[in-house]
Amino acid sequence: MSARKQTDPGDAGRPRVTLTDLRARKSAGEKFPVLTSYDATTARWQVEAGVDVLLVGDSIGMCVFGHESTVRVKLSEMLSACGAVRRGAPSAYVIGDMPFGSYHNRLNEAVDHALAFVADGGCDCVKLECDGRMADVVAAMDRANVPTMAHLGLLPQRITYTGSYKATGRTAEDAERLVADAIKLVDAGAVMLLLEAVPAETTQRVTDAVGVPVVGCGAGPSCDGFVVVTNDLLGLTPGRTPRFVPKLADLGPQMRDAFAKYRQDIAAGAYPAPEHLYPMRKD
Repeated sequence: MSARKQTDPGDAGRPRVTLTDLRARKSAGEKFPVLTSYDATTARWQVEAGVDVLLVGDSIGMCVFGHESTVRVKLSEMLSACGAVRRGAPSAYVIGDMPFGSYHNRLNEAVDHALAFVADGGCDCVKLECDGRMADVVAAMDRANVPTMAHLGLLPQRITYTGSYKATGRTAEDAERLVADAIKLVDAGAVMLLLEAVPAETTQRVTDAVGVPVVGCGAGPSCDGFVVVTNDLLGLTPGRTPRFVPKLADLGPQMRDAFAKYRQDIAAGAYPAPEHLYPMRKD
């Protein structure tokens, strides 16, 4: 069974977004949107809408594969998803999420995996969940010419260690530690930061302390860019949506209704109708 090749919404011909462009947006005070993306079709429409920074997040574990957390996502799965997003959005700045276990063991292994995101996955940058203790990993990737985004604050890959998802940087001590980690990681070579579930006051301290673009995920208005999970934004995630996500559509019920209509039409004999058939040639 095959699907008809989808129409390209128009990414062809757009200039490729680069790190230099994102730095220029920061300097100009131009806030930019970032969305998660896991497949070529979604990536095409995101770029068509003007969202030209895409994060191939390990949230694919829950949104696509049905896992309870991100920790079961495999390196091969992330590389396949990155390649799909790159093919769907050739002009976008694509950030690849390095999965749990792919950068925690040996430096050479971490760099090899990061290089695969660039060479095989077509990514412009890789993202690591880390703190200041992993500055050596960021420095090793910098030496290998792999741009890195350091993810600070709430770290979903640590769910097996923390047991729950909680905001961080909410006390003066935690805030100072987070700011110090951010400075250390940028000094080691991180080209961007992502702050997740961090109070606006702490985020302001970070953005004042570093010169690289800072992307927020529930981290207040002082960030240079803002990211949410696309499935949450579109109303596709069952259960409670995180408080920082603007729910701009409710596609889940619409999809359910479309699937139900398809089932009903088949049961009633309304599908396939004459317009869905291929006629025999008259000869």
